[in-house]
Amino acid sequence: MQLAPPVIDWMLATDPALAWQVERDLLGAPESTWQATRARVASEGMGARMRAHQDPDGQWAGGAYFPADFDWNGPEAAEGAGQPWTATTWSLNALREWGCDASALVGTAEKLAANSRWEYEDLPYWGGEVDACINGFTLANGAWLGADVASVADWFAEHQLDDGGWNCEWVEGSTRSSFHSTLNSLKGILDWEIRTGDDRLREVRHRGEQYLLTRRLLYRASTGERVGPWVEVFAYPFRHVYTALNALDYLRRTSLHDGVQPDERAADAIAIVRDAQQPDGTWMQGKRFAGRVWFELDVPVGEASPWLTFFASRVLDWWETPCASAR
Repeated sequence: MQLAPPVIDWMLATDPALAWQVERDLLGAPESTWQATRARVASEGMGARMRAHQDPDGQWAGGAYFPADFDWNGPEAAEGAGQPWTATTWSLNALREWGCDASALVGTAEKLAANSRWEYEDLPYWGGEVDACINGFTLANGAWLGADVASVADWFAEHQLDDGGWNCEWVEGSTRSSFHSTLNSLKGILDWEIRTGDDRLREVRHRGEQYLLTRRLLYRASTGERVGPWVEVFAYPFRHVYTALNALDYLRRTSLHDGVQPDERAADAIAIVRDAQQPDGTWMQGKRFAGRVWFELDVPVGEASPWLTFFASRVLDWWETPCASAR
């Protein structure tokens, strides 16, 4: 799709973490151009700010998924208070998704192996734990930083549910997959597969994708009703929350990786993205997820979001003009 030059310029002026992706995926700039911008992520803007918060032991905020000072019985743990977003996993997720080169975090994988343990049963960081979403993040971050996360990859094959997806509540006995858990699992698996070249989970991944596609990314299999109002509420950062845009961004990447055309069963989700575009060509920030942050990563609710505008534009470009090169 065509965006007006002022919208493109507005996205380019934000931060290297977004600008290089705009150059590559919306403008089709030469690799030398976007790679030069990408190289700035580690030392400028949001990437540099996030790296500055890293602890000497390799962690952020002293914890794996929660800050070390998180009070499990205090107001921050109350319903609706929000997940803190400052601990190691969330900080790594951001840097990885922004395209920060792993060389800027040299030694981090080893430090986390030595010093970081999951809040669940004090398990070692790179071994993952029982939560599918957490393991998806761990798989992607480990592949990026060069950690040995093969056991986490095997975990996904062993814990895929009969309907093809995953559910973080399987430990409580759930046998039906979750949209949220399945998407976060798939994103981790795909990232690991692309970075390592190991295709042992390819069929597992394809089964998980079918779980979402047979539901057309939006609907319950049991009733055909919309799975929840949250599918239409777009927010950056995506965090762990399933939305039509988050799911489509994943489908774009997996279809390019596999060299296949967009699946028509995603058409209803595409319509949601199209309908959310504003007259000026932008997309609005729909939600802020409550919880501690190091710093804000995007605009307040109700304002035009350069990040969401980028993701939505890239998804519509893929849908309307499929190509065969992976991103």
